[in-house]
Amino acid sequence: MSTGILVMIDRPTLGQTGPGEPFRVLPADETALRATVLAATRGDGIFETAAIRDGKVQAAGAHLARFARSAAMLDLPEPDPDVYTRAIERGIAMLEDASDAAVKYVLTRGDEEDPTVGPIGWAHVHVSEDFTAARRDGLAVVLLNRGYALDVTETAPWLLQGAKTLSYAVNRAALREAARRGADDVLFTTTDGYVLEGPTSSLVARFGSTLVTTPAEAGVLPGTTQQGMFAYAEGIGLSTQLRDIRVDELAAADALWLTSSVRLAVPITAVDGVPHRVDDALTAAVNAYLVARTD
Repeated sequence: MSTGILVMIDRPTLGQTGPGEPFRVLPADETALRATVLAATRGDGIFETAAIRDGKVQAAGAHLARFARSAAMLDLPEPDPDVYTRAIERGIAMLEDASDAAVKYVLTRGDEEDPTVGPIGWAHVHVSEDFTAARRDGLAVVLLNRGYALDVTETAPWLLQGAKTLSYAVNRAALREAARRGADDVLFTTTDGYVLEGPTSSLVARFGSTLVTTPAEAGVLPGTTQQGMFAYAEGIGLSTQLRDIRVDELAAADALWLTSSVRLAVPITAVDGVPHRVDDALTAAVNAYLVARTD
């Protein structure tokens, strides 16, 4: 039995019209989609996952902007940010405890067999999993080749690298491979020797007094939590940089993190079985900032 709140969004994109509110609340364990909806049959859609602290979505504007960016990359109609905002607020208001929660919201193209069905969306608000141990103890990662070179967004834009799509089968397979190798998570690499991101996270590396992450031009998802971590770092006098990171640079990094909206900043303790340095003090300070931020 799900304890979350499901808000189905019947008019999720700009320009859609109709009577009454554009969304409706359903029991989270109730069947809500036809088997022919393209989200299920083709993974043809996009999503965002955001943290909720004390009833407010963190980095709400950044998530909605990234949602719109993903929609444009998939040639989907532009999502209506006001409708999604109000739908999520409705779900939060109905959640029993919204002090530490999360929301996943979705836009999919429609129905595979019925072209008259327009875009379909929904938001699922639920109590967050507790990631305290991961933030404190860190994770071991393995390096897995993603199968393309660093310039993939220029040479093969139809691969949609950098869009947050519903097609996560490869990411799930990578995490299963990590488990088979005795690790907790994955860092994807390119065929020409660069580091990209994790299946559900951004990479942040510290080299001296500079924090570095891979730029979106490399085909990675722009990280909202990574941006928050950079904002904190700049506030305490560290410098930040967007640049390509070579695999052979990882060993020289003073610290490495995987960052994501709900898990926040998790230190990497080992890469391919080789222990890595951890910056406990900066990890704790960054996570305290990320938990408390209101933007």
